[in-house]
Amino acid sequence: MAGRLQRLDERIVGISLRARSPALNHRIVALTRAANYSRLWLSIASLLAIFGGERGRHAACRGIAAIAIAAAVANGPAKLLVRRRRPLARSNPALIRMPRSTSFPSGHSAAAFAFATGAGSEWPALGGALTPLAAAVAYSRIYTGVHYPSDVAAGMLIGIGSGMLVRRRSSVRVPPGEVGL
Repeated sequence: MAGRLQRLDERIVGISLRARSPALNHRIVALTRAANYSRLWLSIASLLAIFGGERGRHAACRGIAAIAIAAAVANGPAKLLVRRRRPLARSNPALIRMPRSTSFPSGHSAAAFAFATGAGSEWPALGGALTPLAAAVAYSRIYTGVHYPSDVAAGMLIGIGSGMLVRRRSSVRVPPGEVGL
């Protein structure tokens, strides 16, 4: 099964590498860099908190809480357990500096889908707008050559699960004076 998945990953990476173009390269590299350290999501959360009223503040908090959970899972135990090497394409090198961490799962994808799911659980229309952006960030990791598709898929699942966990925890009423999500 692992061999079959690896071959599928390599085929999809090959298709993505052949789709590269100078104009697209610039845009996708800019997007993936904007998502480094969750800066894109933190910027959106700031705008929501400032301009979105109470609903925007709640959406921002849920999104950030979901990122925290996803990052803890994706960049901690998941990467330590799998220890998968990053793609190596000598004929088409990565468009960005290759991260030093292991490849599986994609932390960028986990954070992207965590924020979209967490914020979207508070404000569904916002989730509809954030999900395509999260998908573009996730794809950017394959396109730039730093992740396999299965790394991205696993990151997406971790992110969605983290957002759902925040939603579930947030629906519980916290008595005044106690700390909750």
